Amino acid sequence: MKYNYDPESNVLSIQMKDVPFEYAEEVGDFVVHFDKNQKPVYLEILNAQEFVKTSVSLFPSLVQKIILANNL
Repeated sequence: MKYNYDPESNVLSIQMKDVPFEYAEEVGDFVVHFDKNQKPVYLEILNAQEFVKTSVSLFPSLVQKIILANNL
């Protein structure tokens, strides 16, 4: 997996597979790109700072530690 954060646009991109996109679907602050087999291969999180701040607080502290320790 590859991650990229663009602070200027506040978008976090996650490339799950290195294959061409066939189409994308936008749902709220998420844009999911799919391959020809309809499998998600790339994810864009719009308004990433707000998403990360909100998401981290939803998990118990033990889960936060596990996730952050593994740089996810």
